[in-house]
Amino acid sequence: MARIFTVDEARSLMPEVLEHARAFVVVRADLAELTHDLRHAGASPLGGLPEAKGLEARMDELLSWFDAEEIEVKGVAPLLVDFPAVLGGVSVRLCWLEGETALGWYHRSDLGFPGRRPLP
Repeated sequence: MARIFTVDEARSLMPEVLEHARAFVVVRADLAELTHDLRHAGASPLGGLPEAKGLEARMDELLSWFDAEEIEVKGVAPLLVDFPAVLGGVSVRLCWLEGETALGWYHRSDLGFPGRRPLP
């Protein structure tokens, strides 16, 4: 059975979420720049194919932390994660989007991001 978070449990994980998210954003940007440079210039100050493979592996490693915590990764650019939860007897996802400094949103599980609302 999938983990169901309380709001307090999800919020207690936010320092680690933010730490992993910051690292992910740096690696994602480096990989984007490296890939672009290699495609268009044939070389990059960030390295070559081995470095690209290393960055891909690091991205996978960072994302695996979310999986291990049973936090759902819904998108990677921007990074969007959901914590399965129940509010008022309704299945919801506590929702955090890259750039936010705290967990302050949720949406019904059946509605997804378009149904996003501030946490009560």
